[in-house]
Amino acid sequence: MKQLPLLTTLLAISLLFGACSKEKEKTEQKANSLLTTNKIVLTSLNNKQYVIEKTTNGLTLNNAKGKVIIYDIFATWCPPCQAEASHLASLQKKYKDKLIVLGVTVENNIPNAKLEEFRKQHHANYTLVNSNGNMHLINTITKQLKLGRDFGIPLMVLYKDGKFIKYYQGATEEEFIESDIKKALGL
Repeated sequence: MKQLPLLTTLLAISLLFGACSKEKEKTEQKANSLLTTNKIVLTSLNNKQYVIEKTTNGLTLNNAKGKVIIYDIFATWCPPCQAEASHLASLQKKYKDKLIVLGVTVENNIPNAKLEEFRKQHHANYTLVNSNGNMHLINTITKQLKLGRDFGIPLMVLYKDGKFIKYYQGATEEEFIESDIKKALGL
């Protein structure tokens, strides 16, 4: 009879830990499903949404078939990032309907006013996105490129129709970028 209370206590403890374990498992499954989602939504400063789908070869931007996409991963405080902004704006202007430049800041919770200031001061006349999806996109890109967490900025990554073309890390001459844009467009 003395063993009955002991067995009851052990049974209660195992049920308690089993229930906690199942709850933890459910929470982990939810987190993993969020991380493995194939869509990333970014919001620009003018509240336009950009939907990006992960593919096996790279990333596809919705409604951008036939266009070269440059994801410019940057920070407002970074001198090489500041210097490249006018070059990217020049390329965006030159290749209007054939190129989309998306400036994706690595800075979490940066006020839109600070990005607008960056745009004006460095002539970044292309789309700048500032949303919760930024880090998801950055992590996806750096994982696909096998760059690790400590990658250099600016990091410019070119895609066309979901296929990776090339990436540049650090300050890069406008002519090199333009050459790869022309190759991707068949010009």
